[in-house]
Amino acid sequence: MVNVMRKLTYIVLILLNTSVAFAQKADSLASVKVKTKNIDGTIMTSAKDIIENISLSPEFTKLDSVIKAADLVDNLKSGTITFFAPNNKAFDKLAPGMLDTLLLPAHKAALVNLLNYHAVSGKITSKDLERQIKTGNGQATLTTISGGVLMARINENRNIVLTDENGGQSVITRLDIEQRNGMLFIVNAVLLPKAKQ
Repeated sequence: MVNVMRKLTYIVLILLNTSVAFAQKADSLASVKVKTKNIDGTIMTSAKDIIENISLSPEFTKLDSVIKAADLVDNLKSGTITFFAPNNKAFDKLAPGMLDTLLLPAHKAALVNLLNYHAVSGKITSKDLERQIKTGNGQATLTTISGGVLMARINENRNIVLTDENGGQSVITRLDIEQRNGMLFIVNAVLLPKAKQ
């Protein structure tokens, strides 16, 4: 009888320890805070990836279409990236006919290069950018996943400005929109890489 009681006590202790461990695990999962930001009327959350958040917003319909036309949905969903997202107004600033030309099947490689020029490996915050700019004596060099280079500076209005390889400038208008797979920044102009030879 004593042996049976010891075994029952042992089983009860195991069950109690397991339930406490499970409760702690559930509590730790519940403490993961989902961050949300209202971007021009669309709620973007850190529980979604970059593609999911962009596709929700009416301000990014052109970017969403371009990403799909370039077959980059899966690429931009995987890995950890920082993406500088031009909104519809940014695409409207392109030279007349440029976007239509890039959407032609014959120009798919240039379209892919353009989109990859807006992405940097890893999760970079605005604080990281500011630190890099300070360390670089007023300028930071960002290597994009296309292999191109963007220069980041802080202008007289304290905005972070990206300069592309052609000298075009784009102001970051919204900072640190956390995504499940990285960070999203909104820019007011499309960044143009040098044409590949």
